[in-house]
Amino acid sequence: MLDDLKAHYTAAARKAAAGDAVVEDCGGADCGASVVRDSTGTVGAGRYGADELAALPAEAVAGSIGCANPVALADLEPGEDVLDLGSGGGIDVLLSARRVGPHGRASGIDMTAEMLDLARANQQRAGVTNAEFLEGRIEDLPLPDRSVDVVLSNCVINLSTDKAAVFAEAHRVLRPGGRLAVADIVADRAAGPGLAAADVAWEACIAGAVSRDRYQALLAAAGFVDVEITTSHEVADGFSSVFVRARRP
Repeated sequence: MLDDLKAHYTAAARKAAAGDAVVEDCGGADCGASVVRDSTGTVGAGRYGADELAALPAEAVAGSIGCANPVALADLEPGEDVLDLGSGGGIDVLLSARRVGPHGRASGIDMTAEMLDLARANQQRAGVTNAEFLEGRIEDLPLPDRSVDVVLSNCVINLSTDKAAVFAEAHRVLRPGGRLAVADIVADRAAGPGLAAADVAWEACIAGAVSRDRYQALLAAAGFVDVEITTSHEVADGFSSVFVRARRP
């Protein structure tokens, strides 16, 4: 499964590097619905605003295959340190770096070498100096304890087969009072065995989705409090894009 996902996102990175938009199919819906490729998008709709996209390299926009805009959820402040789990082409890291300013820092973690190459190239094109992209897995983060103020993620945690480890790691690297701001996919109904076993369903971000109750329970078990899960939009029959907020005490 992991090798299949790496191959899938390697191909996506190469496509974005060529300037072609990457659009994922979530059972007939567009998983890349966070990116609005005209002037009508608004952050309030869970999407990136046209002004945000205009300030980014075209390759960063093309490589955005998330399900919403987690940066809009996070209420970032100047001077904060931010971590993006599964940073892909770097769109959320670059936007975060600009929001936290020169006294803050934005880091991205990704397991795919081609995505890291794409993100670093996008960083150079954007002229952003307070950002970094690190190779690693979201279940085993290469960061020290209590090193960031905010953890973001955009339609990535559903891909993990060990979500308990992801949330435990997010809790570990957050400072006391730190925030989790995630866009993700949840299941409104149980996935059948055929869907759960299909590589294409994992790549489309639906086979690994858990229910809202399970998602909330996993966060609570990791030590998070003030958990909020709200619906953004439906991405496929029985699956919804959600905004998730939580806090480390």
